[in-house]
Amino acid sequence: MRSESPGSLEVIATAFEDAVKGAVAGENDRLREGPPLQLDLERIGERPSGETDPNTPLVQRAKAVTRYFGVEPVLSRSSTNSNIPISMGIPAVTIGRGGAGGDNHSPSEWWMNVEGHKAIQRAFLILVAEAGLGS
Repeated sequence: MRSESPGSLEVIATAFEDAVKGAVAGENDRLREGPPLQLDLERIGERPSGETDPNTPLVQRAKAVTRYFGVEPVLSRSSTNSNIPISMGIPAVTIGRGGAGGDNHSPSEWWMNVEGHKAIQRAFLILVAEAGLGS
């Protein structure tokens, strides 16, 4: 479950938990023999959320570096490791890893290193710009 709104995530999580509990209770009501089903719910992988202002210097530098590589930057929201600093009010961005891939977050996920070195170069240039070493 993903959302940029912690409140929305809580509503979604509660609806999911209620649905699963209801399904287990329904199955146990129909149980004719054997022990009843038991349910243990545990939340894992919680990533707090937020948003980095697109006008922050970090975002502007990342966009400029992306354009330098001949790619038009696209701003979007996603569940990444950037969520932690963003939730703490620290500007952060996540940039592409280069290459080509598909079927993200599934057993058939794949990735091919097609010019993946450019992602490393891009990250380095963003770092240099953010550190003020490019002037």
